[in-house]
Amino acid sequence: MTGGGSFLAFDYGTRRVGVAVGNTLLGRAQPLKTVAAVGDARFAAIAALVAEWQPDALVVGVPFHPDGAAHENTLRSRRFGRRLQGRFGLPVHEVDERYTTTEARAEGATDADAAAAAIILEQFLRERAGHAAA
Repeated sequence: MTGGGSFLAFDYGTRRVGVAVGNTLLGRAQPLKTVAAVGDARFAAIAALVAEWQPDALVVGVPFHPDGAAHENTLRSRRFGRRLQGRFGLPVHEVDERYTTTEARAEGATDADAAAAAIILEQFLRERAGHAAA
């Protein structure tokens, strides 16, 4: 992957979705907010963020067991990513998000879900920069 880009990242949960924004120019992400709505209201809130930030692509954190095995939340997060792609027509990238919420809490985040989304996005940006340099 080459070129620049802006991204919205999501830390998916069944009750809350943390959202962060970032770009390849700075290689950094910032927490935006946590969307606490569910169903259509959740996607309406996300649609407003997509309209406001106009990202080039979306990033979704996908959790795994410590041994790398998938579990029920892995499937839910991937389904959420497919729904985002279908609704907004933007590329969706998956990132292994094990321990991001724990890391965000350990760093003292006031909004752990949005901070976890920022950690997910910064991980994606680091991986992307590494691939571009290779």
